[in-house]
Amino acid sequence: MLGGIFWYATQYLIPKANVLRANFQATYIDSKSSYEIGQYLAKGSDVYIRVDSNTYAGLRNYDTTTRTAYGGFFLDRLDDNKMVYNLRAQSMKWDTAVNQWRLERAVERHIDGIREELKTMPEMHLDLNVKPADIRFDKYLKDKMTTPELERYIQLEELRGSEGLNDYRVERFKRNATPFSVVLLTLMGAVVASRKTRGGSGLHMAVGIVLAATFVVMDKFSLTFSTKGNFPPLLAAWMPNIIFTLVAFYLYRRAPK
Repeated sequence: MLGGIFWYATQYLIPKANVLRANFQATYIDSKSSYEIGQYLAKGSDVYIRVDSNTYAGLRNYDTTTRTAYGGFFLDRLDDNKMVYNLRAQSMKWDTAVNQWRLERAVERHIDGIREELKTMPEMHLDLNVKPADIRFDKYLKDKMTTPELERYIQLEELRGSEGLNDYRVERFKRNATPFSVVLLTLMGAVVASRKTRGGSGLHMAVGIVLAATFVVMDKFSLTFSTKGNFPPLLAAWMPNIIFTLVAFYLYRRAPK
């Protein structure tokens, strides 16, 4: 029952609560942390995205508050690994009146082999498959999305060819793996407690603490290998459960019948 309640909470309830927690932490803690400020400055405010399978775009010096790329914008479209279209602008801003991006001092190029058609415009609107809500510098984003929202986000970013999605994939798989861990560790505790020993329950408590600590360490190692390396996210989320299922089966076979 607790495992089922926890599963539902991780899918829908906890992410909503994390919105309040993350906003509070970002506003009152991270904004005053020299480490967080340094991390943000090190990453910069340039955004490079894959609009579709053949189109790439970049926003330089993008401000999420004003929804403006002050350092310029570029968009390149390829066909058979050859550039066929190029668009550049001095600045780019989201126009709420038409729900499109407004480019200033734009230069548009259509390229056909050695032929090129050039067009200069003081201002133009661009219907880009990227909205301001898709461009967010939020390290708590994966914690604040419900599971359906997280799945849609991963699918959209995969279509765009975004990198660094392992954090989100691991989070998605962990939401199923962690409730299963509740059931698994409970069963292991019941099996260990079923054996009568001299001296009372002290040995049982020691075994339980060692097993729990081993589980936590293994869980953290597998997640780190996935988010920082190339370890498959699905396997990273379920590896501790897989190993401890074998341990639980061994303890069950050794337990008094």
